[in-house]
Parts: sequence; structure tokens; C-alpha cells
Amino acid sequence: MQRFILSKKNHITVISGILILIGFISELGFKNESIAIWSLGIASVLGVAPIAIQAYQALRVKVVSIDVLVTIAVVGAFLIKNLEESAIVTFLFLFGAYLEQRTLNKTRSAIKELTEMAPESALKQMENGEFEEVEVDEVDVGDTLLVKTGAKVPVDGTVLSGEGHINEASITGESLPVSKKKDTKVYAGTILENGTIQIMADRVGEDTTFGKIIELVEEAQDSKSEAERFIDKFSKYYTPAVLVLSFIVWLFSRDIELAITVLVLGCPGALVIGVPVSNVAGIGNGAKHGVLLKGSEVIQDFSKVDTIVFDKTGTLTIGNPKVADQEMYTDNVEEVLAYVASVEKESDHPLANAVVEHIGETKQYSVEKTDVVKGGGIVAQVENHRIAIGNVFLMEQENVSLSEKALSDIKRFEKNGNSLVLTSVDGKLQALMGIRDQIRPGVKEDLQKLKKLGVKNLVVLSGDNQGTVDLVASELGLTEAHGHMLPEDKSAYIEKLQGKGQIVAFVGDGVNDSPSLALAQIGIAMGGGTDVAIETSDVVLMNSDFSRLPHALGLTKATASNMRQNIFIAVGVVLVLLASVFFSEWMNMSIGMLVHEGSILVVILNGMRLLSYKLKY
Repeated sequence: MQRFILSKKNHITVISGILILIGFISELGFKNESIAIWSLGIASVLGVAPIAIQAYQALRVKVVSIDVLVTIAVVGAFLIKNLEESAIVTFLFLFGAYLEQRTLNKTRSAIKELTEMAPESALKQMENGEFEEVEVDEVDVGDTLLVKTGAKVPVDGTVLSGEGHINEASITGESLPVSKKKDTKVYAGTILENGTIQIMADRVGEDTTFGKIIELVEEAQDSKSEAERFIDKFSKYYTPAVLVLSFIVWLFSRDIELAITVLVLGCPGALVIGVPVSNVAGIGNGAKHGVLLKGSEVIQDFSKVDTIVFDKTGTLTIGNPKVADQEMYTDNVEEVLAYVASVEKESDHPLANAVVEHIGETKQYSVEKTDVVKGGGIVAQVENHRIAIGNVFLMEQENVSLSEKALSDIKRFEKNGNSLVLTSVDGKLQALMGIRDQIRPGVKEDLQKLKKLGVKNLVVLSGDNQGTVDLVASELGLTEAHGHMLPEDKSAYIEKLQGKGQIVAFVGDGVNDSPSLALAQIGIAMGGGTDVAIETSDVVLMNSDFSRLPHALGLTKATASNMRQNIFIAVGVVLVLLASVFFSEWMNMSIGMLVHEGSILVVILNGMRLLSYKLKY
């Protein structure tokens, strides 16, 4: 029966609300007290049923929860025949709990999502030398595997032969595919975007880096126990105090009505709904401004954050590499760029795509005799001209002379964290382009707002090279910057910060960020990121809008402050009422109930202020 009643709690809330409405219409509109009494009485009984069950369950484990507080208030109101109070208090409590629980019920199927992304099969070399498709569980350390274009790498391993570019975003978060050739390492779950390679299995199953990501998410989520709500902690001491006070009053006065009056006045409806109203208003404001806050615990923890750790790619940066710098060493700019675009359109490499996008619409030439130079770039024949496009190594291979200005430009581009693309026509350098992931517009200003809101440490962790990470940190004024970090490195660093007593929030958008999102006190996901990152997180910035982060932090601080204000108002009213019972002659039950209703209205209006909250700077 208990389980049935609790499962129907939302239905009970609706029915209770309807009965209360019928009761007040009957009494005020039709002067029919009989219907009003029955309606409010039934609403009280229905409403208190699930609350009383939860109170009983809490008492069984020796916890005096807010449910105990409400149950006592309703029973007291029944004994003095104040059905309006009992009905309204139970309804508001149930309705507030429903609104809050609705946010908390966001599914967190991170483990399932990660498991579905894990490789299921592999092309394994058999004893006859042929490659056959087998389940990934059948792969052992030392086996030789074949990975074709577009396939997932099934295990952590070392390249034996072949070459290609692998998208390692699921492991490192880096947007640019990484070139792989003999003796380089590859990771399970990454995707071979082009080329064909044979690898030797070094780590399989749960021992792979991808397997460790899944394990880290599991451990991090398990380590997050649900904290008691502040109001429950308060009522742990407050409720017994009211009970003892009521008993003492009866013991000395033998006046049961006075004792019940003390009991009822000591259980304020404002305290019952003060925190839920603040929560609902804060969550509603966040939703209106593109911020999803997953419950009251998140609001409390986020408001106390003093350290925010950022992933770089897709978080501080856009995650889409573009041409950031360009130098031309010819007067015939349009024709050279047309040559470049014609050749680069033959490739699907991300740097080539960035170049084509940068050049835009231009004249197209027929490309002949295209050759890919290992570790260098591409050489092609266009309109009887030899076009070489690639890095400095390719220019050296092509015997292209680099002037002092070109060398200076190259050094400057590299210092700015660019990947270099040089172009020569018939052995002469014509163009230099620097490609890098762009920092999100307005991020620097947003980070300054976070500092004003009390965040002391701003840290960036990335799988990218240290030089690029340092450049981003320097440009944005971050406290610390660490590159070459795998998911387990990021998680270990967050644990290190937490070990120092810092309250850490982590901001990321990829599967590789999931362990850190789950491990940090507050995980913040960019809404344009992967589902697993969003579901593992506590806060979601919809549409990947970084500018919403300062608003989110400011809102949680305002909401936490609003909760404390409502608690202070509720408790303050109770203290005044109890003092008036003992030290004045004018206080009676009617006046006390009127003040009760007034305090409920005050905390509701105070909580509603959060709906119009805006960050002031």
C-alpha cells in the first residue's frame, strides 16, 4: 500500500488541488460550509498520506526529515479543526516536490551511451595470413589487426604498417585528426578517417584507454552520494525542539489546546515551501536563459565553486579549425589561391577543408599527377605548373628557398599556435597560411565575469600540445594550462584539486570529458556536445553558448541566497509567533494562522524574484 500511494503522489497532488479549489469556492462563493469542510478534509487526508509515509520511512532510519515536520503540522491542524491550513500546506509541499523532482529525473544513461560507442568487432589476422572479422572480445594482446578507412580502432595498439589520419576526439578531445604511421600509438574507439593501417594489439577490453573512460565514469558517478537538503538538516534539530517545547507546555499547563497551538505555530508552512519555491524559480530562470540546472543540490554546490576547469577544444575554442593568418609572397594572389583551392579540394584532410573554406569561390583548374608526400603534404600538376602544398619539410624536399621574411613569418605563425600550410609554384614560395582553432568570441570577457563572481582559479586541460594550450591560457588570462592530457590525466588532476579543498566545476563537451564531468563537484556540459557529456553533467549550457556560464553561476548564487532568506523569514516568523503566545495577550490561533499565510505569501514572492534575475555585470 505504501508503495502504491507513493507511486501516485503526482495524481494525489492534482486531486488535492482540485478539492481545495472546490472547498474555497463552496465556502466563499456559495456559503456552503459543509461541502467546504468535506473537500478540505479529504484534500488534507489525501495530501498528508504520501508525506506521512515518507516521514515514517525517515524515522525508521532515525532521520527527522521535513516530511516529519509537515505531518506534525497537518495532524495538529486537524486536532484544532483548521482544515484550510492542513490542506494548503500538504498541497504546496507536494507540488514543490513535484516541480523539483521533474528536473532531477533527467536520465543519466552515460554508461549505456559509452558502451554503445565502444568497438564491437575487429579484422584479425588468422594463422593462414588472412584477415577475418571477429568479435572484439576475441582479440588478444599481440594479435595483428587491420583497420580500414572509416572504421573504429578496436584496441589500443601500435602501427605495424600503413598510414592515415585518425580522429582522436573521443579520447583527447582534439578536433584535428592525427597523422599515424609505423610505430605510432593508436587508441580504441578512435576513427581512421583515411588510409589503411595494420596494428599490433597492446591493450584490449577494459584495459584500453576507452575502457578506462567507461570505468572512470562509473567510479565518479558512484562516488557522488546525494547530499541531504539543507532544510532536512535544519529540521533534524528544529523539529525535535518544537516537539519537546510543545510537550513541556502541556506538562506544566495541562492545557492540550495550548500545547497543540505551540505545535502548529512551530511548524511553519513557509519553511515547508521556502526552499522548493526558490529552487523552482531559479531553475525556471535558468531554462529561460538557456541553462539547465539539474536540481537543488546542483544549485547549492555550484554557488560555492572556487575553481573552474575547462577543456579547450569545443569549450574555450569553437572546435572548427580555420585559417587564422595568411602571408602572400606574390603579386598574382588570385591565381595562386585558385591553384591552392583546386588542389586542396582533392583532399578531405581538415587542414585542406579549412583552406578551401578560407579561399571561398574562385576559379577551378584541372588537377593532374597528384602525389601525397609522407609527412609533408601534396604535390600536383596544375596548368603545367608544379604546385606543392604542405609543411616546411615538403618545401625542403622541393628545394624551395625560404627568404628571411618567410622564415620570420613561419616563426611568428608557430608562436601563435598555428598549423602551417605553405604553397610553392614551380619551386618558388607563394603563400603561407596559419590554421588554428578559433577562440570563442567573448570568452575573455565571460571569464572576467566569473572572476568577479568569486572564482579564484581558471584552469585549462587539453589533449593538444602544450604550446597551443599556453597560448590560449595567455590570451584569456587563465590561472593554469596543461596540455598532452588524456581523460585519466584530467580526472587525476581534478582529484588533486579536490584534495586541496577546492570546490571544482569542470566544463567540457566530449565523450572524453565524461569522467571529469562526473568527478567534479559540478560538471558543466556545452549543449552542442555529445549526449554522454550532457547526461553526465550537472549543468548544461544549451546551444554551446559559453556566455551563459557567468549567468548560470550568478543565478545559483542568487538562488542559494534566496533559499537562506526564505528560511530566515520562515524561522523568524515562528520565533515571533511562539514568543507572542507566551508573552502577549493578543496572540491567538486565528491571528497566528493569518501570519502563517502571510509568511507563505512573502516567501513565494521572494522566490519569484529569481524569475527576473539578470547578471549585473
